[in-house]
Amino acid sequence: MLTALEALARLQEGNRRFIANQTTSDSLDQARRAALVVKQEPFAIILGCSDSRVPAELVFDQGFGDLFVIRVAGNIVAPSQVGSVEFAASRFGTRLVVVLGHSGCGAITATLEEITGQATSQSRNLRSIVDRVRPSVEKILTRREDNDEETLIRDAVRANVRASVHQLKRGSELLEELTVNDGLLVVGAEYSLETGVVTFLDNVALSD
Repeated sequence: MLTALEALARLQEGNRRFIANQTTSDSLDQARRAALVVKQEPFAIILGCSDSRVPAELVFDQGFGDLFVIRVAGNIVAPSQVGSVEFAASRFGTRLVVVLGHSGCGAITATLEEITGQATSQSRNLRSIVDRVRPSVEKILTRREDNDEETLIRDAVRANVRASVHQLKRGSELLEELTVNDGLLVVGAEYSLETGVVTFLDNVALSD
């Protein structure tokens, strides 16, 4: 199994291929699919947004069995997401967890609209997503002096990613133990819909 930093480098290299339109031809190899029937060893866990424009396997140019992907609107952290990360990290020995947000996130926009009174979530289930995004977005709003919506959404997306990273790091005794004793690394990243580039946040990634 790859170390966290080795896995991180592999994701970065895959994203470079994706951006350059040089994706590998064996990503969807059927022989590989068949070989994975009995066992899987994903080298990275991705907690990403459900947005149809951000398929983790494609943006990182990976194939069958490479990534353990959890997708939910707003890449939020709820008990089921924590449990999914715990399962993969403990069962498969995967040592890298990436929380992957993206530019123009609809869950972020919906939360901003809710906070500013422009819209109200009628569905209790939708509101549960907004309520998990709200704390990090509210902090951004209280610190801002301008009304540049594009910058506001960008900063809110990144704040939400960092909040999810923090919740994974501090909200699970199992993940904390794996971090301290077994080299587990939880990092945040942002995918640009405009460029296809994945930027890892807070200088956690290897240098480009």
